[in-house]
Amino acid sequence: MAKIAFLECSKCGHQLSGDVSQSLCPMDAGVLYVRYDLATIKKTFPRESLRDRVNSMWRYSDVLPGTPAYSLGEGFTPMIPSRTTENVWIKDEGVNPTGSFKARGLCMAVTMAKHYGFSKLAIPSAGNAASALAAYAAAAKMEAFIFMPKDVPMANLVECKAYGANVTLVDGLISDCGRMVGERKQAEGWFEISTLKEPFRVEGKKTMGYEIAEQLNWELPDAVFYPTGGGVGMIGMWKAFDEMEQLGWIGSKRPKMIAVQAAGCAPIPKAFDEGKAASKMWQNASTFASGLRVPKAYGDYIVLDIVKKSRGTAIAVSDAEMMDAILEWSRDEALFASPEGAASQAAYKKLIANGFLSAKDKVVLFNTGLGLKYVDVVAEAMGIIAAPKPAKQKPATRNIGGIIGPY
Repeated sequence: MAKIAFLECSKCGHQLSGDVSQSLCPMDAGVLYVRYDLATIKKTFPRESLRDRVNSMWRYSDVLPGTPAYSLGEGFTPMIPSRTTENVWIKDEGVNPTGSFKARGLCMAVTMAKHYGFSKLAIPSAGNAASALAAYAAAAKMEAFIFMPKDVPMANLVECKAYGANVTLVDGLISDCGRMVGERKQAEGWFEISTLKEPFRVEGKKTMGYEIAEQLNWELPDAVFYPTGGGVGMIGMWKAFDEMEQLGWIGSKRPKMIAVQAAGCAPIPKAFDEGKAASKMWQNASTFASGLRVPKAYGDYIVLDIVKKSRGTAIAVSDAEMMDAILEWSRDEALFASPEGAASQAAYKKLIANGFLSAKDKVVLFNTGLGLKYVDVVAEAMGIIAAPKPAKQKPATRNIGGIIGPY
């Protein structure tokens, strides 16, 4: 494991000790980054040392805090060359424990929460983060308190219940779930493990960046397509690229980072197109890709900065385009992807068509979850099962409170 040198605010640069638990910067509520003495680590951690290490994210333990005491085998997922499109690789996160990339961040966050002495963890989630927290909390013998929209995919609800988590279904969006956690956490004694409200989910997710480099023989691709709800994975990968350069593992080349959202909930593409440094709360968010139904991510200012610095872009795709991509990948790649993952394929086709990328560009498309976890949602979208009948009366207008980045 790596010793934490300090925690650093992403906004003001204020430094805090990692010896005690921290959530956000006390100066400006900025997201905190974990920093290490990479110059010292470099002396004992050459990339050649990875050759005989465990095939999980813990192969990079020299640049991770904590120990893999509660590992379920997360990480080091396959990088699959496309069967139909040259220069395209699919990073399949659906083979992670609990069927999604959330396993990486929640494994690390639970590990560190246990390290700091917490016993009760709370999270708002659109589904997959909840499943992952429930599983890792069970492994660590901790209590999990989960708040999810009531229309969450059935698999996520069943998983959370099976793992023994305390589940509250909310008639609302992830924003409403986050507000409830915020209102109750102090009285209930919960440690909030929401996206970017603590610094360690980024550390788990950054291992995706290390894996991309290693699996592509230490040459980063020209572009990375990342389905973006809260954007933790993009933030983590960008951090990983910087760490690897300091370790001497890669050069200064960076891929274009492509933030992909749903047309029915696209605050980051809208902010990017308008040249804004942060997004505004998206009103009436609607998409069958539950992981992309995030009206405003807490770390949107970081995601937008990364997209700009990398000369990438932010793009929205429709539910219909995602559905077409699910079927395309299933038939052509033998991969049944989550709607969020399929959004990467839909976005790639649009950026090839408009000339932003060429067919010669080497790209990585992230499939963030296993399609079988969304079988009820996809079946409804395909018309295999009927959609629920709409209520006779519209529900009362809700005051959607709280800026939340659940992923």
